[in-house]
Formats: sequence, structure tokens, C-alpha cells
Amino acid sequence: MIVTVTLNPALDLTYPVDALVPHHTHRISAVSERAGGKGLNVARVLHALGEPVLATGLLGGPTGTVVAGLLDAEGVPASFTRITGDTRRTVAVVDNEDATGFWEPGPVVPAAEWSRFVEHFRGLVAGASVVTLCGSLPPGLPIDAYGVLTRVATEAGVPVLLDTSGPALREGLAAGPAVTKPNAAELSALAPGWTVADLRALTSGAVVVTDGVAGLRAITPDEEFRCAPPAPVTGNPTGAGDACAAALARGLRDRTAWPPLLVDAVALGAAAVASPVAGAFDPDVYHEMLAGAGC
Repeated sequence: MIVTVTLNPALDLTYPVDALVPHHTHRISAVSERAGGKGLNVARVLHALGEPVLATGLLGGPTGTVVAGLLDAEGVPASFTRITGDTRRTVAVVDNEDATGFWEPGPVVPAAEWSRFVEHFRGLVAGASVVTLCGSLPPGLPIDAYGVLTRVATEAGVPVLLDTSGPALREGLAAGPAVTKPNAAELSALAPGWTVADLRALTSGAVVVTDGVAGLRAITPDEEFRCAPPAPVTGNPTGAGDACAAALARGLRDRTAWPPLLVDAVALGAAAVASPVAGAFDPDVYHEMLAGAGC
């Protein structure tokens, strides 16, 4: 079973408009609601692939109840820790050209609730084959929260995939997850002008850098690999990184060798771009990319 951790989930709201005009009133004809957060997207992709998965994290308040209900309606198994604060919302206003996002920071999580989740997580790890730690940290959590969870999992012999940014990324890298998956911008913000030697000094595990249509670059403790899709895919790139993380997590579980693992991650990420919503992928594009991607 792959356990996906989302410490700062969200209720994703999408408002379609003909054109976004600042300082004007917009009448919305339809509202789309989804359980959001990088780890939940990973869980949805794995569930769609038929892989045993369990989503966990922190949910609270009326919004958290809605998120839990939406995830349950999709059939994704979950075991969340309830908190006092209300789970955040994210709003995307989508017009004919692009999307404009409004992201709430998330509820403040007291130390006692964080400690309760760590103990809950410790119990879940006992039945896990791989753990993914994805997304931002809500206010109140220690900046090394992902480092704490990584050490809990690795002490239990369970490999960890980390996908976050900023100071949480630096602290998480130091704990030595098996694979860390930043995108190129996140890594450059953390270590401007980084080199392979820099990455190997930051962590004992592998680092897989995602870079859009340029594909993936994997830096392991001993080797380096690159892999790109055979052709660009147009669509919604929002969930591509999360689909890539799902492929890497499955590969960690199966001990897939590096070049084939990157081919699968590139193919699934590209197939996610072809899907209109994050947390889903186009099966036909996936199989097409699998046949053509190369390292």
C-alpha cells in the first residue's frame, strides 16, 4: 500500500468566466468542486491505476468535511487526522486564455494536533510499502515537518518520496528521502545555479527534477539520467507533477530500475496534461507516451 500524505489539503473551486476583468463583477454559471492538494492528486492517480493507496493528512472544519466527502465519492481510501481549524480553499478563475488563482494559506495547526498526526502516521507506516509527502505546510507546523515524517518512515524501512518547495524542501532533503521531486523553478529558488555536486551534498537520496516539456532529470548518488516525452502534449499542466510523483512512488515500491522508471514517470505526467483536471490522466496518451519516451 502506498500512503500519500497531504498536510495542507484544500477544497479546490473553479469559476469559469468568458473573460476575467479586474474590478468588475462576474456572474458564475457553474462551480466545480474537487478535493485538492498535491498528495490527494497523487492518491487519485494511483487509485485510477488500480494501485492500493491510502490518503492521509490533516482535515478540519466544515470545509474539511466537504473535502473528505468528495474524496470518498471518488472511492479513494483515506484516514485523516481531524484538526480544529477549517481546511483552506483555493479558487481558480478560468477564462478563455488562462487561469488566475487565489490560494488560502491553510489553518494554523497547534503543536498538540501535529503530535497527534505524527502518532497516527507512525501507525499507518507499519502497513505501507512507500510514503509520499507532498505539498505545502500549513501555518503552525515546524519547518522540518517533512523531515520528521521522513525519519519515522525510514526507521520503519519504508522509502519516502518528497515533493515540496522552499524551506520545507531544504529541511526534507536533509532527512534523506529515497526520492525528492522538485520542479526546475523550485530547485533553482532553493539553490540558484545548482550543480549535481550541490544536490548530492544536500541529500543522500535521488533527486528527480521536472522541467515541463523538457522532461525529467534524475540525479542519483552515483549516476545521472534524462528522459523526455516524444512530443509535446497540450492541455492542463496543473497535475502533471503529481502524476509523475505517483509513477515514481509506484516504481519505488516495485524497485523499478532508473531508466524505465523515468520513462513511466514522463509518460504518466504527459498523460496528466491531456486531462482537463488535476489528479487524472488520459490512458491513451499514457500508453502512446510509454511507447515513445526515451532516456
